[in-house]
This record gives sequence, structure tokens and C-alpha cells, in this order.
Amino acid sequence: MAESPASPSTSTLTLADDALVEGLVTLRDCLRWTASEFHLAGLHYGHGTDSAWDEAVALTLGALHLPWDVDPGVQEARLLPMERARIVGLVRERIATRRPLPYLLGEAFFAGAPFHVDERVLIPRSPIAELVEHGFGAWFPVEPPARVLDLCTGSGCIGIATALHLPTCEVDLADISPEALAVARINITRHDVGDRVRAVESDVFDGLVGRRFDLIVSNPPYVDARDLTTMPAEFRHEPGLALGAGRDGLDIVRRILREARAHLSDDGVLIVEVGNSDHHLEAAFPEVPFLWLEFERGGQGVFALTAAELDAHAASFSEQS
Repeated sequence: MAESPASPSTSTLTLADDALVEGLVTLRDCLRWTASEFHLAGLHYGHGTDSAWDEAVALTLGALHLPWDVDPGVQEARLLPMERARIVGLVRERIATRRPLPYLLGEAFFAGAPFHVDERVLIPRSPIAELVEHGFGAWFPVEPPARVLDLCTGSGCIGIATALHLPTCEVDLADISPEALAVARINITRHDVGDRVRAVESDVFDGLVGRRFDLIVSNPPYVDARDLTTMPAEFRHEPGLALGAGRDGLDIVRRILREARAHLSDDGVLIVEVGNSDHHLEAAFPEVPFLWLEFERGGQGVFALTAAELDAHAASFSEQS
């Protein structure tokens, strides 16, 4: 039996694929080797993982089509040469191109559900997943929202996951990008929710005239100009249209604040992610009582405002039109 390569102080990717495939026998071998190579390569994480080891686990399990919660005993399983070759190929591509792993696998998980992703959309990673998993119960403790809008939907993950967790609600997925909506429609079909979920091309609310919702949820572009120029290489594979939003990252958020009330029911709620542009938002609207949400699994920069609060501060939002 061939031995697995010793833990390297320098990359073993100088070896031919055949040599690597011969040396990596078990899943444990592949996990250890992948994590070592990722550590040596100095990759950036943040698309569902936050360390070389977690990324190695995601890559190897994804390459083998195994669930994330598979029995740990499977680590001792011997892999077929073609399985090992796939893992080696993915590791080489991840390091050489800096493409985020979900793009390489064509899949990302959000609120426990798998979604197709590619370079037409952002990779799902919003902390809003926790709110979806709890059915937005903090705002709808008795009856779930009947009509939900996922604004700037991208892959459709927030809206579709909401439809999966709240089987009585109807959901609109809105985005300005036809390419992103094509991916959202793939996911609508994948999860068989086409009877309650529709994809709508819309520049913020322009394509939603006459539509009102009990809940509007949005993960819009919010990266400010400075952060956009200093983003790691991995993030540069994502569509720029879905990231940058002007000098302070609030170009789209200002429109949402100004226009959302016309599309909310009187008891409705607006939930928006602004990430680390949260300090820009508070500086721009110091008088607005943004409710900043906390998450068990981490994450920041998500606020909630009720329809009544939007009414109370409508003048402030209009002033920055």
C-alpha cells in the first residue's frame, strides 16, 4: 500500500497528479493533505468556511457528494483513484485561481438547504439564514408573513429558504440582473417551489409596482469604495454589480429606505443587511432607531425597521434622495 505524503513544509503540488493520487489513499489522507496545502497557499476564506481545515472538509466532502454531517468513521474509507484525482484537481484549481470553493463545486448551503451557484451570483453567506430558520418569529409570533419580498435576491437563497421554512407564504425574488435571475430560477425548480415563488426583474422596486409585502428582506450591494479596492482575490470572482454601492456603500440602501414603505403592509417589517457599512448608515441617519440584530453563529450589520418607523422617519430618508 502506498503511504500518504508526509506533512509538507513546502507545497507538494510540484509533484505530478499521478504521484499525489497514489499517495493519498484514504479520506483522512486527503483531508490532511488538502488542509496543509491550503495553509501553505495562504488562501482567504469567508464563503462558508473560515479556516484551512474547514475549507478542506468542505472540498473533500463536496467532491465526494457526502453530507457535512457524515459519520466521522468514513475518514478511514479508501477512495477510488478517480475520487482522489477529483480532489487533487479541485485543490490545484482552488489555489491557482483563488476561485471560491462553492463556485468550483457549483453548490452552496443556506439555512440548511443546497443552492446552485456560479459566477453570476454572490455566494450565499448571510447571517439572515438564522432569521429564516426561525421563521422570522420575532416579528411574526402568531401568523407567518403571507407575502415576502427577497430584494436583490441573487441566487434566490433567502426567498426560497423562507418559502421552504414557511410553507404558506408567497415570495417574490427581485433582482436587476437577468443573469442572477436565471440562477434563481434554477433554484426555484430545484426546490419545487414554483407555485409560490416567482422571479422578477426589478431595479430595486421599479418592477414591483402595486405589490405590497408583509416582510421585505434584502442583502443588497453594500461594499464601500475603499473596501472594494482592498478585497481579497476570492471576492473578485463574484459579480461586481452585487458588491459595490458607491463611496460609502449605501447607494442602494438609501433607495430601499426611501421606497420600501410604499411596498410594505401597515404591520410590515423591513430587514436589510449592510455588513460593515453599518457605521456609514448610522452616521448618515443618526436620528433613526435602527434595530441591529444579533446572531448566534456570528455576523453583523443587519437591521430591522417596522413600517411605522419608516413612516416616522420618511422625511430623513427623502432628504438623501
